[in-house]
Amino acid sequence: MSTPATHLWKPSSARVVVLDSFVPVPRGTTAIAAAPLNWAAKDPADILDYEFDIGPAVTSDGGDSILTLDVSISPSNPGDLRLMNSGVDGTRAILWLAAGQSSTTYTVTISIGTAGGRSVQRSVLLPVLPLSIQPISADALQVVAGVALTDQNGNPILVGS
Repeated sequence: MSTPATHLWKPSSARVVVLDSFVPVPRGTTAIAAAPLNWAAKDPADILDYEFDIGPAVTSDGGDSILTLDVSISPSNPGDLRLMNSGVDGTRAILWLAAGQSSTTYTVTISIGTAGGRSVQRSVLLPVLPLSIQPISADALQVVAGVALTDQNGNPILVGS
């Protein structure tokens, strides 16, 4: 007789973006734009959890936590990246993302309201790339046995193209 397995969900540290604490800018200097936040690439077939942690930005109030969460994704056409589910755990927003068009970088904008009255909005980039092994078409040019010659977008170059 089989027994159902009990699963404990723990997010992967490979898909965590942490919002650094806010750094004051000395008077008389100009703040420079921070580098864009980004998650590691996903395959169009993946359905994965992605985490956005605002903890360091609200450390002055140890009891503060996420109260509201709004997520928008751009572009948002049929077949594009979509939000399957979302949740919060203290100062961490957890997003389950699926699908997406190959060779497209999506902008996931996360708007957060905290119990302490703070609001934070950031955009995180998520590139979608063909990461799984694709079967090689019989009419694809091959550079080495079993390895197809591809164009700049990762598409195989076919004989007679």
